[in-house]
Amino acid sequence: MKLILGSASPRRRELLAQLGLEPATLRPADIDETPIKGEAARDYVARMAREKAMALEMAFDEVILSADTTVTCGRRILGKPEDDKQAAEFLWLLSGRRHHVLTAVAVRSADGLRERLVDTVVKFKPLSNEDVNGYLASGEWRGKAGGYAIQGLGGAFVPWLQGSYTGVVGLPLAETATLLAAAGIKRESA
Repeated sequence: MKLILGSASPRRRELLAQLGLEPATLRPADIDETPIKGEAARDYVARMAREKAMALEMAFDEVILSADTTVTCGRRILGKPEDDKQAAEFLWLLSGRRHHVLTAVAVRSADGLRERLVDTVVKFKPLSNEDVNGYLASGEWRGKAGGYAIQGLGGAFVPWLQGSYTGVVGLPLAETATLLAAAGIKRESA
């Protein structure tokens, strides 16, 4: 079986490497990622992962892995900031608070679709003007759900989390390995 990563995310590829897996190819899905009005964050992120997996063409010997990550604060979905103003808004909203990082994983093979949603609670320290302005200047917020990267400079904002660190990065490894194994994808033994 060939593993197809339905994402262009370098972080997801790096996380797969931690499982000893290298995708045969990257095949990002081009779908509309707009939340439906009134859609709950858990439903939204699960739908995105599922739609990405289902949107891709698949050969009989391929297994497609897709995922989606979003940050929620209260009932608000914090996607990827459109600009530095929105990134600052997100950082101030998260400052000193707990929030949820939801990552949904979908694995599609010839015998069906397997899904898992992982919810991680993350606590941000109270941020200062220097913290926020320095982080905005770094540019690390670009393309990141919630406007931060826990695996980079944004990790200094997180004194505590409960759940999956790799889920916050973008691919919960324990759950992903289980889904892939059920679809026939396992690490090659040396």
